[in-house]
Amino acid sequence: MSAKDHPNNAPGVPMIFPPWFERFQIKYMNPALKPIAPYLPGTATITHHGRKSGKPYQTIVTAYRKGDVLAIALGHGKTDWVKNVLAAGEANVHFTRRDVHIINPRILPAGTDGPDRQRLPWIVRVQLRRMAVFVADIA
Repeated sequence: MSAKDHPNNAPGVPMIFPPWFERFQIKYMNPALKPIAPYLPGTATITHHGRKSGKPYQTIVTAYRKGDVLAIALGHGKTDWVKNVLAAGEANVHFTRRDVHIINPRILPAGTDGPDRQRLPWIVRVQLRRMAVFVADIA
């Protein structure tokens, strides 16, 4: 299956990484990183609940923070954790030694230019040229 045909590929939220890389990351990288993710700089663990089951999930992400804004580049497209957080309207994120609660989640489509873009860290603005970015406010 190509990235264009993958279910995570949505309008404005392109899937940049190939599907084989996503499967590799889910099966091997995430289980290896899960125990040490709370101590790695730049990584965060987002805790969210399933849309239908309500079951709690933890997903490792690369998060960037600038002031009261949290940004996560969506190289894998509109994945389940993104759908769960958008449906719930909130989630908890654990950075190195700190927990934050995020509200008002939204997706900035690839290539977005505007006031929301200016509030993002510079590295996320660079990524936003080619991929969508998940943005939320820190409560």
